[in-house]
Amino acid sequence: MPLPKAELHLHIEGTLEPELAFALAARNGVALPYADTDELREAYRFEDLQSFLNLYYELMAVLRTERDFEDLADAYLARAAAQGVRHAEIFFDPQAHIARGVAMGTVVEGLWRALGRSEQTHGVSTQLIMCFLRDESAASAMETLEAAKPYLDRIVGVGLDSAEVGHPPVKFRDVYEAAAGLGLRRVAHAGEEGPPSYIVEALDVLGVERVDHGLRCMEDEALVERLVRERVPLTLCPLSNVRLRTVDTLADHPLPAMLDAGLLCTVNSDDPAYFGGYAGDNFDAVRSTLGLSEERLRELARNSFLASFLEHDEERRARYLAEVEAYEFG
Repeated sequence: MPLPKAELHLHIEGTLEPELAFALAARNGVALPYADTDELREAYRFEDLQSFLNLYYELMAVLRTERDFEDLADAYLARAAAQGVRHAEIFFDPQAHIARGVAMGTVVEGLWRALGRSEQTHGVSTQLIMCFLRDESAASAMETLEAAKPYLDRIVGVGLDSAEVGHPPVKFRDVYEAAAGLGLRRVAHAGEEGPPSYIVEALDVLGVERVDHGLRCMEDEALVERLVRERVPLTLCPLSNVRLRTVDTLADHPLPAMLDAGLLCTVNSDDPAYFGGYAGDNFDAVRSTLGLSEERLRELARNSFLASFLEHDEERRARYLAEVEAYEFG
């Protein structure tokens, strides 16, 4: 049995495995520019974030109906549960779907068909976080928030993703203020490819409660001290960092140094179909390559539940934390 954990940095569109992509393409009459799953898997080799995003958005064309989004989420939850995920806070990118003529309701209702029964089906509790695409306009983000209002009983928070460089957090100040006014939790990608100043901006301008990635905080000693002092969680994605060349090899990953510095780090899969591993795979990789001790792994699992948006259900959080403490490594 794998170590119990929460997954806090997961893009549902990034769980689209080649086999499911071809199955949905056939169901919806979409022609993919790849001969077969092997050729598509070969395309999952990226030079940087942008080369990944190009394929990521291209493959979204197969997602058309509520059933498609349900099948996508169901497939992820089955894989996640098998790797020890007990709670998942799942990102989705509505702008990328609305731009293709797929309505907000189709996306949310489809995902919710799977999420709503996830505890019964997979033993995984779930929450949904709506991300804004940072390379789209701030006005588009505000329109997206407006379109989401009928579905806020299903959406716990907002996030910020896609191409980071040249799109500082301050660009989205107004929409984050509006989201806060609606009672939504706030997270944002910062410090993956962007500089440490983007992390500071995400905290001070957007009021984020968690930083997604946050890798480059290590370049700013004062920022590290602040993140430790304020107990700001970082949702790290080690295998993603290697695939997107943010770090050269997994052996170069700063995770051990970040833990030694006292940062509240979590380990997640980001876009697992594209980056070579789900949550448990990421734990296994950092354990073997970085030589993390069992207690360090337990700390990462503990952190994942402490950083989860479970304030509405502290009894559940306590139950998950007790599972972590009781876990016996094989």
